[in-house]
This record gives sequence, C-alpha cells and structure tokens, in this order.
Amino acid sequence: MAETLSSGASCRFCGSDLHYTFVDLGMSPLCESYVSLEQLNQMEPFYPLHVFVCEKCFLVQLEEYVSPEEIFSDYAYFSAYSDYWLKHVSDYTDMITERLKLGADSLVVELASNDGYLLQYFIPKGVPILGIEPAANVAEAAEARNVPTLVRFFGEALARELIAEGKQADLVIGNNVLAQVPDINDFVEGMKILLKPQGVITMEFPHLMRLMAENQFDTIYHEHFSYFSLISVEKIFAAHGLTLFDVEELPTHGGSLRIYACHTEDTSKPVGQRVIDLRNREESAGFTRMETYDSFSEQVKDTKRKLLDFLIEAKSEGKSIAGYGAPGKGNTLLNYCGIRTDFLDYTCDRNPHKQGMFLPGTHIPIFHPDKIEETKPDYVMILPWNLKDEIMAQLSFIRDWDGKFIVPIPEVKIYP
Repeated sequence: MAETLSSGASCRFCGSDLHYTFVDLGMSPLCESYVSLEQLNQMEPFYPLHVFVCEKCFLVQLEEYVSPEEIFSDYAYFSAYSDYWLKHVSDYTDMITERLKLGADSLVVELASNDGYLLQYFIPKGVPILGIEPAANVAEAAEARNVPTLVRFFGEALARELIAEGKQADLVIGNNVLAQVPDINDFVEGMKILLKPQGVITMEFPHLMRLMAENQFDTIYHEHFSYFSLISVEKIFAAHGLTLFDVEELPTHGGSLRIYACHTEDTSKPVGQRVIDLRNREESAGFTRMETYDSFSEQVKDTKRKLLDFLIEAKSEGKSIAGYGAPGKGNTLLNYCGIRTDFLDYTCDRNPHKQGMFLPGTHIPIFHPDKIEETKPDYVMILPWNLKDEIMAQLSFIRDWDGKFIVPIPEVKIYP
C-alpha cells in the first residue's frame, strides 16, 4: 500500500501516526463555500483532499485543515429541500417512537439538527425535542418550524451543561454528523454523558464499504473528516463505554448505516444478529487488512478519465450540458475532474440560498430549476446522484425535447 512517510498527521481516534494514503483528490475548496458575483475575482482558498487510513484502528480520515467554526457557523445546506429525505426521516420518527415507546415524558435530542427537518415530526406525537445546531442561519429555519434549537457545537462540555439543567436524553439522534466531527472522542463522550441509563443513540452515516464498492469518491470533502466501517465505529463507541446493539443498512447517500447504541452496562439490549453479520462481512471483505484499501485510488482515476471522455465527445458534437443540484459531493467531483463552464453550462438548485451564487472552485453559475425548461439542454448531469430517481421524476419534461440524464457515479451512465 502507498505509504506517505512525511504526512505528520495523527489519527483523530487512537492518535497513531498516519502513513497510508487511501485516496488523494488533489486541492479543492470548501464544498459549501459558494461564491457570490462580487467574489468571483477574489482569491479562493483551496485545501488538500488527501485521505489517510489508520493502520491501527482502520479509521479512514482527512486532516483538519479548517476549523468546524469556519465551515459550519454559516452553512448553505438545508435538509428540508429534498422530498426523499423528508420521507426518510418521517418514516424514521414513526418507527423509533414505536420501538422506544417515546411519549410526553421522553426527551429526544438531535445533534446537527439543521433546519428542523427531522424533529418537526415528533411535535404532533407530543414528544419533547431539542435540536443542537451550530449554524445560526440554519437554526433560524428550525425555530420557524417550532423546533427549539441551541446554536452550539456539541461535545462533552455542552453535555455536562445540559445534565446540570436536568436535561438527559431518552434518544440521541445524529444523521450525517459523525463524519463531520474533528474531535470524535469529545463528541462520542458527550453522547455517553447526555444519554439516560436506558437510553438509545441512533446515528446515520455513509458506509465505507458502500463508498468503496460504488466508487463514491465524491462524498469525500473537507466537511467530512471521517469515513466509517462498522468495525471502526464500533471501536470508537466501545472506547467510550457504548455498545452497538443493532445496525440497519440503508439506501440513503448511496448506502448508509444506521447504528443503534446504548450504555455498555445496559444489559437490556443484547447485541443483535445484524451487528454480528455485518461485522463478519466486513472482516471477510478485508476491512481489517491494509491492502484492502489500496485499490481505491486507481478506480477513482479511471472514473475521472471515463467521465471526461464522455463530456469531451458530447461537447465536440455540439451538445449542451446543464447540471442539476449544487451539493457538496458535486463540488468534489467537478473540482477533481476539472469540469468548469467549458463542459457544464450551469447548474440549478431548489435551495434559494444557492441560487444566484457560483460553485466553489469551478465558478459554475447556479440558477433556479426553471432554467432547464428555458434553455432545453441536451443533457442534465445529476450531481446529487443519490437522489437521481426523485430528480428524474421532477425533470421528466426534458424528454419532450429528447433530453437525457447523466449520472456520473459509480460510473458514467446515460438515462433517456
């Protein structure tokens, strides 16, 4: 495996020196730092997207180049703009309320609660809720949904403050936040403190096994500090006195895990067969052997070449290509592949906070989705490919002029 002798970085969980490269995507800007018209001619910071894997605990991780305060204090991602995601979390709240028998005497705390997209579904059930969200602009949208929200970063210190106020959680939720935490030990210890003796933690995050199998390198960006297998996340939780007793494999974000954790001393929740089976599958697939992580770099390079080959051929034939969506993953893909307005005329997004802005690095303009019907492009490249079915249904009208969809991951595929 490719050893990097001079990385100088240490594993954020176990502290071991990081010597081994998982993938190097070059230099890239922060993926949610959209550029205004006035900023187009200004300097734009780029940082390495060089991902390492720890040979001791097998945690795949980026170095912390930018503080969470700089990334998340004013954030452009609002969860409630995806109908698919709202359906996902609505179904979750129904399921978990019944499974844990939550009621008026319970407390549900969501970490990185965003715009209240999830906690809002507990309100009609009469379950007390609290959101914790560091981005003030996003928390404001949650408050408008009647979701009480603390504008803070979560960790051990805040957990102790909440305990001192008499707030202890029956359920702690974290959807797509675990990867975004640079001090993972502080974060997990905070959950341990906040959780009631019989409480449950559920966390969702992209599954490293799926990321590698489906070539989802575009889910790597500076806002995501860590990339988890069940094996690595189990080690982290166990080190803080938390046991994973159940796991679900989900289709979200191209393949995610939903883990269920409890206090290790809580004997009422034995480790279930799904945890045992998935752990065995990961071990059989080599996730405790360094050579398993070695092949990812080459398949990423191959995908880049094939995507550029297609785009060059399409543009040489005079075809017009628009993008749909302005997600973080899209910005990793476009910057790594060097795709700018020479290939992609523009992109569009339902989020009004992004409309009128330009993508970081590539400076591709972002419009309202109405732009697609106005310009009638030959191809629409779906950047949030994990929502491709929802988006293709929304944009089915492009078939009126024989328009086609491009889905770039795991490899270039054209949908009529």
